[in-house]
Amino acid sequence: MGSAQAAQLRGVETGQPLPRFVSLKSSKVNVRRGPSRMHQVDWVYRRKGLPVEVVSEFEHWRRIRDFDGDVGWVHSSLLDSRRSALIRGSLGGAPVPLHAMPDGFSEALALAEPGVLLRLMSCTSKWCRATVLGSGQIAEGWVAREQLWGLYTNERLED
Repeated sequence: MGSAQAAQLRGVETGQPLPRFVSLKSSKVNVRRGPSRMHQVDWVYRRKGLPVEVVSEFEHWRRIRDFDGDVGWVHSSLLDSRRSALIRGSLGGAPVPLHAMPDGFSEALALAEPGVLLRLMSCTSKWCRATVLGSGQIAEGWVAREQLWGLYTNERLED
């Protein structure tokens, strides 16, 4: 299916676009084999704010895909429409700068390791303004889009 077709799909339960990115609302989220509490729990996420992609809907359940491509069902009450992103790269890889301005030449205000979660505030075609999630110190800045997982190539986010 082409990307233009995919952008037009809507969830039968919510009317929201499919696929779409959301984040985990809780620090413990059971991922099930099917869309009910009767289905087996296949794994548990323990990371509030983690971005996941909703790929389908059934009643109050959402089928999600994560950064690794794993797919399962979670209850919709455990998902948050506030957007987050994950710094790409392998653990131990090079840290990614959060810049003062949306360009690679401005001051690096902070460095984020691969796997760090960011709350997305706005995104242009090449840069996203974001805040580091879960850190004792608040770090905010601009991150190059290609360094992030949790948004689509041509997607723009506004404050």
